[in-house]
Amino acid sequence: MKRKLWVMLALAALISLLRCGAALADASGSCGNTVTYTFESATGTLTIRGTGAMRNYMQNNNTPWYNYRESITSIVVENGVTSIGDVAFYGCTGLTSVTLPNSATIIGSSAFYYCTSLASVTIPDSVTRIGGYAFQGCTSLTSVTIPDSVTSIGTYAFRGCTGLTSVTLSSNVRGFGERAFENCSGLTSLTIPNSVTDISFRAFAGCTGLTSITIPDSVTSIDDLAFRGCTGLTSLTI
Repeated sequence: MKRKLWVMLALAALISLLRCGAALADASGSCGNTVTYTFESATGTLTIRGTGAMRNYMQNNNTPWYNYRESITSIVVENGVTSIGDVAFYGCTGLTSVTLPNSATIIGSSAFYYCTSLASVTIPDSVTRIGGYAFQGCTSLTSVTIPDSVTSIGTYAFRGCTGLTSVTLSSNVRGFGERAFENCSGLTSLTIPNSVTDISFRAFAGCTGLTSITIPDSVTSIDDLAFRGCTGLTSLTI
């Protein structure tokens, strides 16, 4: 009788442990050849771990976490992951916190597109390229520092980040993609680094809050409509 009771208690404890484990990792799977993910609904945390590049996705409904994307509040990408995949976190509207590793060299196209609750992001010194549309529509983003390791900022990369008030640009960035900062209406001042030679089409169009701009000697070309609609501009240094 005692042995039977002990077995029943052990089984109950095992079932309870399994249930706790299920609660901790509600979903898991692959998101790259040697990269995996886990999602914990209790904390809203999506963790990406492994080595090498994340998978690139063509559409956000192809991502394995698509069905609970609005429940993701924080993303932790662990060291060892070398790229943030295209469209990886597109439309994660509840996302407020992102941790990126020093192993990442690329932030893919549309990686954080329309993450409307994301207020800040730290781009590590290892990143060399920010893809097109990477942070487009991140309306809660207030400041961004682009480290000196970054040499390329893609088209539409920060377009429509209306809450963005401060941008520190990499001293090694060679240029911006078209419309890279278009309609960032909260920006008030801008210093373009000496590494830039070309200011692209509509790069800062619609930045109605801009009051001053400094353009360095390195710039040899300012493309059409680069500052179109910058109605608050009162100081321009070329």
